[in-house]
Amino acid sequence: MKITLKIWRQASAVAEGAMATYEVTDITPDMSFLEMLDLLNEQLIAAGTDPVAFDSDCREGICGMCGLMINGSAHGPDVTTTCQLHMRSFDDGETITVEPWRATAFPVLKDLVVDRSAFDRIIQAGGFISVNTGAAADAHAVPVPKENADRAFLPATCIGCGACVAACPNASGMLFMGAKVTHLGLLPQGQPERDARVVKMVSQHDAEGFGGCTNIGECSAACPKEIPLDVISTLNKDLRTAMQHGR
Repeated sequence: MKITLKIWRQASAVAEGAMATYEVTDITPDMSFLEMLDLLNEQLIAAGTDPVAFDSDCREGICGMCGLMINGSAHGPDVTTTCQLHMRSFDDGETITVEPWRATAFPVLKDLVVDRSAFDRIIQAGGFISVNTGAAADAHAVPVPKENADRAFLPATCIGCGACVAACPNASGMLFMGAKVTHLGLLPQGQPERDARVVKMVSQHDAEGFGGCTNIGECSAACPKEIPLDVISTLNKDLRTAMQHGR
């Protein structure tokens, strides 16, 4: 395969960025998108050109690092992570546009790399439970109804990739935050801090510059882990309850 890439190049966080065009050859359909970018970088390095910077880690679809806008879609045309997107999803000779996430809360650091530490600060604000550590508890020491366990497991699969923010016209992080609030709120260990958690997380979310949710649904549609949109309803319900409690 041979493709043409239009890629955002930006030397640093304070530099002006612009699109650059490259041709990449010798691509096989079974290559992942990141492997194709590796091939491009090998060609750029061989030509004495600075390679394209992009994030990656596990390359197994579980770390959430590989966030890219590909032809205007978060992670590309398939509902998966960028590292699990394969070149067979594109046509030979196609032109592909690659950009970083576009959000105030995710500033570009270099090329396709963005700073997603805003998510970390939301978690630090309240996305945890405070329990005594030590030896592992017996498996059934704290009973959890199966319905709650199953419901909690789905939002717990969120990998924090930021596709929800990138896909949202308002650059809202509500799906990410709703996933964390929902899965902790369904477990007995999450109850003591339930009110304080949601208030602190929403406050941090807004302080980071994320937009508000207007229920468009692009976030859930782009989520590689298929987090359902109704976690945002759970978040709003918990926030309303917390405010009624005067938290």
